[in-house]
Amino acid sequence: MTTLLLRLCAPMQAWGTQSNFSNRDTGREPSKSGVIGLLCAALGRPRYAPVDDLASLRMGVRVDQEGVIRKDYHTAGKGGYYKVDGSVQRGSLITSDRYYLHDAKFLVGLEGDAGLLEDLQTALKQPTWFLFLGRKACIPAERVWLPDGLQDAPLYDALRRYPWLGQGTQPSGVRLLIEDLTGAMVRNDQPLSYTARRFLPRRTTHHVVSLPIVDAEG
Repeated sequence: MTTLLLRLCAPMQAWGTQSNFSNRDTGREPSKSGVIGLLCAALGRPRYAPVDDLASLRMGVRVDQEGVIRKDYHTAGKGGYYKVDGSVQRGSLITSDRYYLHDAKFLVGLEGDAGLLEDLQTALKQPTWFLFLGRKACIPAERVWLPDGLQDAPLYDALRRYPWLGQGTQPSGVRLLIEDLTGAMVRNDQPLSYTARRFLPRRTTHHVVSLPIVDAEG
């Protein structure tokens, strides 16, 4: 099996799966819908294009550095705001609560067809469109692609064996979430269509794993 590893770290990330207009949530780990959206941006695949091939990839997330959830009270529309047709809508100020995950680091793995994963690695090196970690305000702090990101290994092994990405003292164990048809955890983030924003439930299994120790000079 082949697995593609991605590094997702930034001062702010946002991986919401239950957002409405006035309340924009974030999960504590990257959502599959968000990661597939990032890959579509790298490929230059528009919102209306099918995503079946990308959605069929099996995903896992390793939480190397737990983030802290913060809330931003957001306002828009003072003096009016532009509509899609270019006109200005006058009315009340629009407010929303927007949640972000601060200072988190993740190693994301995608398992599937080797040719597709090679194409994704190439696209991530030279993305067609800008890459964001959930929202346009969330710009990656480090490159998403890893020089050794293509691993000739199953998803679980590739995630468990890769060196820790965090800073400071390496923990004795980190959380690892693996897509699993029999998993006990259910997430509504399996993308069907980004045009109509349709998603299906997806099951995952939760593990805590120890990682290879990297010395101070490694």
